[in-house]
Amino acid sequence: MKLVAAGSCCPNESCEQYGKVDAGNIIRYGKSGEGRQRFQCKTCGKTFNDRTGTLFHGRKTPVKDILEVLAMLAEGMRISSIARVKGLKEDTVLDWLREAARHAEQVEAVLLNQYRISQSQIDGLWTYVGRKEKKRPS
Repeated sequence: MKLVAAGSCCPNESCEQYGKVDAGNIIRYGKSGEGRQRFQCKTCGKTFNDRTGTLFHGRKTPVKDILEVLAMLAEGMRISSIARVKGLKEDTVLDWLREAARHAEQVEAVLLNQYRISQSQIDGLWTYVGRKEKKRPS
């Protein structure tokens, strides 16, 4: 998977231009209520913003806070400790962790570059995610 800038390709899997970077079919389409740039695909008409298809899509929590929680998990902090320190529900932290696992490649790039987390710490994080998923009731 290649990381691309927001608004450079259509995220609609049923669009004939899906995933084609800089195909000329994406236009700026105003701003959201929160002030986020919106985009529209001229081919399929779907609108989206810069968080579409990311770990942060549909979340009101600042990106910085989510990334800090993931970095804390990578450092080995317990979910209950993080939830208490950050004033979050444990379920919220687990939800972010599960979603991060789905977006592992993007999260790894940010953690390695911006939070100076080592590859072995990231490996530990994904091992932890795997253990939590196994314990999760079906």
